[in-house]
Amino acid sequence: MTAPPPNPVPIGYQGGTPSVPVWLNKGDNAWQMISATLVGLQSVPGLVILYGSVVKKKWAVNSAFMALYAFANVVLCWVIWGYKMSFGHKLLPFWGKAGPALGQKYLVNQALLPETTQYYGDGRLETAMITPFYPMASMVWFQCVFAAITLIILAGSVLGRMNIKAWMAFVPLWLTFSYTVGAFSLWGGGFLFHWGVMDYSGGYVIHLSSGIAGFTAAYWVGPRSKKDRERFPPNNVLLMLAGAGLLWMGWAGFNGGDPYAANVDSSMAVLNTNICAATSLLVWTWLDVIFFKKPSVIGAVQGMITGLVCITPGAGLVQGWAAIVFGILSGSIPWFTMMIVHKRWTLLQHIDDTLGVFHTHAIAGLLGGALTGLFAEPQLCNMFLPVANTRGAIYGGSGGIHFLKQLVGGAFIIGWNLVITSVICVAINLVIPLRMTEEQLMIGDDAVHGEEAYALWGDGEKYDSTRHGMDTDDTSYNKPSTGATQVV
Repeated sequence: MTAPPPNPVPIGYQGGTPSVPVWLNKGDNAWQMISATLVGLQSVPGLVILYGSVVKKKWAVNSAFMALYAFANVVLCWVIWGYKMSFGHKLLPFWGKAGPALGQKYLVNQALLPETTQYYGDGRLETAMITPFYPMASMVWFQCVFAAITLIILAGSVLGRMNIKAWMAFVPLWLTFSYTVGAFSLWGGGFLFHWGVMDYSGGYVIHLSSGIAGFTAAYWVGPRSKKDRERFPPNNVLLMLAGAGLLWMGWAGFNGGDPYAANVDSSMAVLNTNICAATSLLVWTWLDVIFFKKPSVIGAVQGMITGLVCITPGAGLVQGWAAIVFGILSGSIPWFTMMIVHKRWTLLQHIDDTLGVFHTHAIAGLLGGALTGLFAEPQLCNMFLPVANTRGAIYGGSGGIHFLKQLVGGAFIIGWNLVITSVICVAINLVIPLRMTEEQLMIGDDAVHGEEAYALWGDGEKYDSTRHGMDTDDTSYNKPSTGATQVV
């Protein structure tokens, strides 16, 4: 008998076992799990650190905890009902059918998005269903961290005054009735997906929605205390930069993971993301120097964020030179709305958006979606999008129509979030006050959590053994007074 020819595929790449089925691509699966981890690190610890550092000292614990709580809550809600509402079978043109994503038979099978098959008007197949070469478990987790960071971004608008119990109720309700609608409509096979609206990695689903919802929630919650609105310095600028750095580097997974494969489009997306972020940071800093005579570290972080947000809807769809254009505009237009328009428009002054999420995410996200409608390159679009011949307006043909579709898609996300966020806030306020009490607003973390961020006697406070106890690193408290107030 003749021996069978040797398998030309190295054993490490061979399939056909229960843990390595023939459809599994180890490279794609590895990159998808790495991407999910990078996006998760943007939230925990990235935004947890950034929020805990960029706020006034008395709100450091509460701000960090709001981000941490949202992440944990979304994970549970996502696997019980949220994932299938966003990526499962269609219930409505903008919503999937709720259901758990927890069973072994579901999670170990090949990932697929059942409503993404695209047909021509005459019924012929245009683009096959999205079926990545890794298990459903990787897809569920990757999309979960996107949902979680959306709620955490939204929290930035209501830091320093939202009742933590109201926030605990808000997170699952907004995830269910807002996020899942945008995700299914634009990514999961909903009406905007099949119409050809371009949102590569969440400029609309994540950033526009969180920016509009955060601004709306800020209106219903009400403003911070008068003292906090007048003076709200960051308590640790260097630690804030560490959180911002995690956010920037984590964006490689944010945009690089959305082709659902380790392919050339993923590489384009990662490079474009960094080009745009760097350009935007520099432009924002230059504008600060030109108009305010000194560079601002906080301003540089804002510019970095607007660049990352702006490139997100088109990261793998535009050329590198276009990413520079995105960065120039994302570093200047949100700067103008935040530094000039905000100070002159009564509505923006009336609504207390703590971290300016409306400018850094809503404005930048909508800007990115519109620019994608202008600069999306046809060949790159064909690598990623379900609708044939999709292109930006500058490439002629149907590009002008696609630009208008981008504006309509953005309008849908804006309108839905204005209405649904308002309904959720009003409903919660009937049961739980949205805003903290005046006493809590005055004291901060100690009143809300019974905890403080730093073991320091701060704000010029003298050491008081009846309040602080006898265990202290301050060895000078029992020395004779010199008549001067101790400041540690």
